[in-house]
Amino acid sequence: MPEHTMPMITELDRADHIRADPDALSSLMGMRARVLRLTGLLPVQGDDGALTWGSLAEVDEDAELVFLGLDGDRGCFAAVPRRPVFGDRAGFINAMGSLHDRQFGIYAGARSIVDWHARHRFCAQCGSHTAIAKGGWQRSCLNEDCGAQHFPRVDPVTIMTIEHRADDGNRRVLLGRGLGWGEGRYSALAGFVEPGETVEEAVRREVMEEAGLPVAQVRYVASQAWPMPSQLMIGCTGVTFHERIVVDRTELADARWFTEAEVREAMSGRTGAFIPPPRYAIAHRLLRIWLEQP
Repeated sequence: MPEHTMPMITELDRADHIRADPDALSSLMGMRARVLRLTGLLPVQGDDGALTWGSLAEVDEDAELVFLGLDGDRGCFAAVPRRPVFGDRAGFINAMGSLHDRQFGIYAGARSIVDWHARHRFCAQCGSHTAIAKGGWQRSCLNEDCGAQHFPRVDPVTIMTIEHRADDGNRRVLLGRGLGWGEGRYSALAGFVEPGETVEEAVRREVMEEAGLPVAQVRYVASQAWPMPSQLMIGCTGVTFHERIVVDRTELADARWFTEAEVREAMSGRTGAFIPPPRYAIAHRLLRIWLEQP
């Protein structure tokens, strides 16, 4: 089948059992193998926004390949850049806006892992060269006296909508505007989980640091892979009984309360009190869920 007519892949079987089987991996690297087309770290997309796939013939013979998974019985791979690529945030945002929803996870995984490989060619323990192993889901130190094994990392980030309900029953949600963001653009507060913290503790600490608000109840809602470069966004909701906001200007340009009516208007696409997060971001989903709550 010509490469440009290859059907769109919407889901992959990660096939973990194949990663540690060199013979099985080798058998997948034939004429039927597919390679995700990337320019740097950005996806090469078709006219309909879908990811595009090529053959192994498009990849240099000595390129490191990461096994992404199986599409039926066909192996799917991504090539590691020869050197680290500094992320093109604007290009990434544009790609996310046009990428098919069910392909988000494929691209997120591929982008994160090939970027990790490009930046971890040397052992963090002894400084020696490392080599790709287990289909790209490990790097091994080539120094026999060291032999350290290194694995792709995922950085957990909490992202949260915080509600305040007035005595009359009217409710508001806390949103912030990041440094350098366009005027009027607001989203849920977010921050990295620090070593030794639970997700709940991270939510409370971040909201206190950025907005000066103590948070009582914290509830997990949903998560989203976010490959900038390898984050896992952990979506939560929280409740506070305090309303006075103290903005940390080193973290945020602004933070404020928005009423339910203001959020509905903004999320409807009409010009309103603020510009909401884009539909592909988990912050958008968190606001939708907040609106659906009684």
